[in-house]
Amino acid sequence: MLRSPSLRAGCALTALCLAWPAAAQTAAPAEPQADGSYHDPRSDIVVTALIPRSQGDILSGTSIVTGEELTRSLRPTIGETLARQPGVSATSFGPNASRPILRGFQGERVRILTDGIGSFDVSNTSVDHAVAINPLTADRIEVLRGPSALLYGSSAIGGVVNVIDSRIPRRVPDEAIHIDAIGTYGSAANERSGSGEIEVPLTENFVVHVDGSYSKTDDLRTGGYILSKAMREIAAASDEEEIQDNARLKGKLANTAAEVWEVAGGFAYIGDGGNLGMSISHSENTYGVPSRLEVAEEHDHDHDHEEEGHSHENVTLAMKQTRADLRGEVAVNGGFLDSIRLRAGWADYQHQEIEPSGEVGTTFKNQSMESRLEFVQADRNGWQGASGAQFFTRRFQADGEEKFLPKNQTDQFGLFTLQSLDLGDTRLEAGARYEHTKLQSDPDADLFAEASQRSFNALSGSLGISQAIMPGWRVGLNLSRSERAPSAEELFARGNHAGTQAFELGNPDFGKEKSWGVEGTLRGSGNGYSFSLAAYHNWFSGFIYESVVDDSVCQAANGGAEMEFPCYAYAQADARYYGFEAEASVKLAQVGSYAINIDGVADYVRATIKGNGPAPRIPPLRLLGGIEAQGARLSARAELEHVFEQDRVTDFETPTDGFTMVNASISFKPLAGNDRTTLMLSANNIFDVEARRHASFLKDFAPLAGRDIRLTARISI
Repeated sequence: MLRSPSLRAGCALTALCLAWPAAAQTAAPAEPQADGSYHDPRSDIVVTALIPRSQGDILSGTSIVTGEELTRSLRPTIGETLARQPGVSATSFGPNASRPILRGFQGERVRILTDGIGSFDVSNTSVDHAVAINPLTADRIEVLRGPSALLYGSSAIGGVVNVIDSRIPRRVPDEAIHIDAIGTYGSAANERSGSGEIEVPLTENFVVHVDGSYSKTDDLRTGGYILSKAMREIAAASDEEEIQDNARLKGKLANTAAEVWEVAGGFAYIGDGGNLGMSISHSENTYGVPSRLEVAEEHDHDHDHEEEGHSHENVTLAMKQTRADLRGEVAVNGGFLDSIRLRAGWADYQHQEIEPSGEVGTTFKNQSMESRLEFVQADRNGWQGASGAQFFTRRFQADGEEKFLPKNQTDQFGLFTLQSLDLGDTRLEAGARYEHTKLQSDPDADLFAEASQRSFNALSGSLGISQAIMPGWRVGLNLSRSERAPSAEELFARGNHAGTQAFELGNPDFGKEKSWGVEGTLRGSGNGYSFSLAAYHNWFSGFIYESVVDDSVCQAANGGAEMEFPCYAYAQADARYYGFEAEASVKLAQVGSYAINIDGVADYVRATIKGNGPAPRIPPLRLLGGIEAQGARLSARAELEHVFEQDRVTDFETPTDGFTMVNASISFKPLAGNDRTTLMLSANNIFDVEARRHASFLKDFAPLAGRDIRLTARISI
């Protein structure tokens, strides 16, 4: 077992060098896109799909966020940046820790990647832990929902979010120096952020890259009350005046300021025979976790409200990560193989949870390494494919007051393949993944007296077909079978976790989580319109979830100690998820040089756990529509988003009121002949409504941002 991070990284580098041929000549560069990135010039090509294909050819829901849309959507967290995409919500644990939710799935069932490799943080262990990816550095973000994402890991049943940047350059600039920069001011949190990158060609084949970013925010100003209606009613009934005052609080969300900075450098050698590059980055993020205002004098153990009676103090998280990445590709150009790709990464992550006194309450450490080797087949009369192997290892450690997990290590090895056959009107696709996972916890006097070790072999696969039904229109059907090994948190958790206000209790005897899924798609496009619909249904056996149980269960696991938080135990049962997501765009008219377009998004998911009722924290039905006037240099957009009430809740949740937001933006390209330089002014939540995401653990205590006026400048020269 490779426990040394430097040894593991050295092995990955050695593997790359062994796979690398000596020959290389200058490759034909990709054309720059309007957003200044240098990926495939066709913006609808999905790189994350293993075999790069048009978005319309993917047999599951996909989204690509780039260019002006990315500039308009950009927020300090990846969750909030993507929250308006179809099928996507966010955990919204305050403004600084927000992870994407795909089709109602979060945590272990959604993989967050940077250029195809994991984010190497601990955001999967708790919703108050931020993702270690800065959206400011993104050139492009791709979202794969459904079975296609399983090729990146059996845990990705909900989907994959892949943030693509240019830290390892993909082309040699034509200029002597290429500069990209973006700066943003947002009024809701007094947000000041900026990012810049420089690429310099040293030779016709060799290019270096340097980038840096900085962001600082104050406490977030919200629309309406801080407490939800249910919590205000409880607080108002209190005999204590201070708690009654909490029911009347509006405006700023205390302890939500943040400061983030990041620096990185990379280089690449690019030639006709392939490319080879690496990058090193370091980031630090200090942010506050929103407080839970007191609503009652003391905790009521009947758990009618999961947070009732608890007050989460003003804890600050200080996070830092050092990361190294490798990427290489060999152009084989053979009869069977077209290319060989290698992607590898390693990171050393740590964050400290600092109490109001300034003392460190808990320290989380995480060392991870992941690598993927892919063999891409040549196109042979419509038959395309790619196969490969993936290795992942993680060593996790928590020390301090909130040590709810023992030291543990996860090692995972996977083999995967994706094959497609294009017969013209009919396209066939098959994918498979085998994964071996080994999880081991160290002995811990406080949690586990003895070491525990589990191994799992998981096999997942999918079969799909799409059929042209008329010019520009295709219908598709995909059947999938997946298996997922339990995570270390689901197996070994045993302790108080203030971030979720719970004593979390895992079960080291869990079996694999298994599911069947079916997804249907309908896509069409033509002169002035496009349409996409995906409907899905998943049946789970051994679905792993948290439920509230009697305190005596956790007391027995905790040596009989008095419970500080309600007892949440992981359990397994059958479950069912189904829903849909749809998006459409239509050109209404051409007024002079301006195209007038309307577009819309709708998504819905319903989830039930057998014997337990509705699954918790499931986003409700959401509708979003916009109208846009698009010109060569000036564009304007207005949109309306309505999120319906969620009253289908489990027994430890409160219902969440619906809300309607109105947003508008105007963008201008000031330099003739330079489409990559943009000024944008946007107004979000114009009417300052009180809005809460049902999927958030903190939705009763931390509403979303109120009116937010944002000014963004993006420059590319």
